Amino acid sequence: MKTIARLLPGIAVLVGAPALSFARASTGLDLGSLTHSAGSVPWNILVLLTVLTLVPAIVLSMTPFVRLLVVFHFLRQALGTQTTPTNQTLIGLSLILTFFIMQPVGAAIHDAAIVPWEMGQTDAMGALDRSAVPVRRFMLKYSREKDLALFLDLAKEPRPSRPDDLPMRVVLPAYLISELKSGFQIGAALYLPFLVVDMAVAAVTTSVGMLQLPPVVISTPLKILLFVMVDGWNLLVGSLMKSF
Repeated sequence: MKTIARLLPGIAVLVGAPALSFARASTGLDLGSLTHSAGSVPWNILVLLTVLTLVPAIVLSMTPFVRLLVVFHFLRQALGTQTTPTNQTLIGLSLILTFFIMQPVGAAIHDAAIVPWEMGQTDAMGALDRSAVPVRRFMLKYSREKDLALFLDLAKEPRPSRPDDLPMRVVLPAYLISELKSGFQIGAALYLPFLVVDMAVAAVTTSVGMLQLPPVVISTPLKILLFVMVDGWNLLVGSLMKSF
């Protein structure tokens, strides 16, 4: 129980700090001063609850979760199994792999933000700013320059001298659309071998006159058998992990 209690502050900063940093940078709202403002308490609570509601979606957008989930959904469509694996299974697998990939980033956040915070060397807002640095570097590593330039132009901000000076409001959307493109590229590559199976089965069933039997009834078990024989899950997950 003592170990869990010591881990709770680190988990809170790891989950909430980068997202709150993005929210503060994009809205100009100082979340740390809400409780000391002269406004009414109900409005402060409303703003805090709204930000906390958006935190999970923002945090998932800062991680490889988007790419992993897109690839797994493409795989399910390519296999022709509409509901197997279930959405809960794919989301759970994506979350576990995301945690595996983001563990070094979490360790960097712990060393840069949580340890100084626990030792009293910085306050909560300072720890929040420090925790955003490892996350920004991770996203910059997988963001395309074209996407970064797009959002820099849309934000009408000058080009910084180094990537670390890019604001979070530019890095996050650029990283997100870069991950979406990577996920669609991998999904398109996954479709090709299964498309060949579909075309071969359709050609055979048409040539022998089996018009009343849908080709998908025959091609789906063949695709599943092919995927199992080549140990598809091992190959796919291994390739995805190596891409990070």
